Amino acid sequence: MTLNLCVAQLNFVVGDMPGNARKIIDAAHAAYQKGARLLLTPELSICGYAAEDLLLRPAFIDACDDALKTVARETAGLKGMAVVVGHPQGGGMRTKSVAVTRRYNMASVLMEGQTLARYAKQELPNYQVFDERRYFTPGDQAVVFEVSGIQVGLLICEDAWFEGPALKAKAAGAQVLAVLNASPFHAGKGLEREQHMRERVLACGLPLVYAHLVGGQDEVVFEGRSFALDAQGAVQMRAPAFTEDLAFVSLTSQAGPAEVLAASVIPPRSDEADLWDALVLGVRDYLGKNGFKQAVLGLSGGIDSALVLAIAVDAIGADKVHAVMMPSPYTADISWLDAREMAERMQVRYDEISIAPLFEGFKHSLAAQFVGLAEDTTEENIQARIRGTLLMAMSNKTGAIVLTTGNKSEMATGYCTLYGDMAGGFAVIKDVVKTQVFRLSNWRNQNDPYGTCASPIPERIITRPPSAELRPDQKDQDSLPAYEVLDAIIARYMENDEGIEALVADGFERADVEKVTRLIKLNEYKRRQAPVGIRVTHRSFGKDWRYPMTNKFRA
Repeated sequence: MTLNLCVAQLNFVVGDMPGNARKIIDAAHAAYQKGARLLLTPELSICGYAAEDLLLRPAFIDACDDALKTVARETAGLKGMAVVVGHPQGGGMRTKSVAVTRRYNMASVLMEGQTLARYAKQELPNYQVFDERRYFTPGDQAVVFEVSGIQVGLLICEDAWFEGPALKAKAAGAQVLAVLNASPFHAGKGLEREQHMRERVLACGLPLVYAHLVGGQDEVVFEGRSFALDAQGAVQMRAPAFTEDLAFVSLTSQAGPAEVLAASVIPPRSDEADLWDALVLGVRDYLGKNGFKQAVLGLSGGIDSALVLAIAVDAIGADKVHAVMMPSPYTADISWLDAREMAERMQVRYDEISIAPLFEGFKHSLAAQFVGLAEDTTEENIQARIRGTLLMAMSNKTGAIVLTTGNKSEMATGYCTLYGDMAGGFAVIKDVVKTQVFRLSNWRNQNDPYGTCASPIPERIITRPPSAELRPDQKDQDSLPAYEVLDAIIARYMENDEGIEALVADGFERADVEKVTRLIKLNEYKRRQAPVGIRVTHRSFGKDWRYPMTNKFRA
């Protein structure tokens, strides 16, 4: 017996049920023409992941049901082909006059216009960005179906991270596990995911095919990179990352576990390559799926805005990106020169608007209120807010979205200005710490993955000491510990929940640890007002981080 299987690694749009159904139908017909008799789509493919509180609306579930029927009807002519579609099912009902809600994260097996089987996800994640227990009721039954003489056991994402569901499927006669997934990206997640699936394969003695989502959805990114493991845990197929793909693999069996025949295996890549593609895809999909045709950003001559400009051009093209240099009285000449040079290298529209007259106007208007008070961060913030106002005005007038340029190190410590450099629509490097900003910038200068510009960032932007340039001779390190120290504390305290005493015991200076952790806690109010940004670590300032603003806990 031989089963030719296709993984439809596709980019779906949340709430676009007709469009998502059409993608599945087109993929099924294309795969059928190439000999596939089983098509696997990702988790909740009919509605997109994650639909969040849309799942609580009966009309949304009804639209998903209609789209599923459309897929069944328009694939009915594919004789002998099974199409596995992820979708929500269920909603409100009444039992003995008591309101009850049962809603399932479901996979339906469609064949020749009929529903051959339905499987409800058993393990519902409720950590990091996941809230599935808010929306779904867990299933408890294995589902195994036959196609081309091979018994296929269904699992959905989190199910495969636990022993129980896989063992149930094997006991029900499965010869291979087919896993539908929507597993958000973070750095290193691809290899981690394959290792966990290898453990599952070795524990249950069955091969596994992992069908993964690709695309950006608000702050999360799904990288694709679907794969197939044989019963010994070896990778026999791996699809490309961060792009749509129809990935094919064949299974054979006479009795017992199926054998996975070797297919195309895309090799793993560097963390920087994955991170770059995640940021590019996150920008492209947020703008594209929300109808933004252009982007505008402030280009300061510093490394953060340079990195965001390079990402934006790779994501949507130079002709759709507008860079604006807004010098203040404290802007160094080399900042002008470097910003101009980078704009020329990337061939984007570039303008310069001096904020000096506006800054003087603000100070004049406030002079009576500030009599007897020395200049301080107030005047620094006014400059940042003038720039934010100008960028937002251009956004309002042209419809271009403002891309903010702040990094995770700044977001953590509050080294950013509300309604200033935080003003905008999408925070591209919000989850990228400063040390990673440098690594990514160097990587991009050595690589041109989208063919837009070789070595786009002038070397001096990378090598000069970072500065906000809001007062004379200002340097970031005047206010913050060295970035290597700062970022290490952020990773251990914020991302991994390690305590202050543990960090001090490991050799960090107590003064540095106490300063950074204090700033993290004090600046929660700023982060609550920050734009949404791309998540690329296992814990970002977003859904992963839900700390109270009013809070006296200090450990």
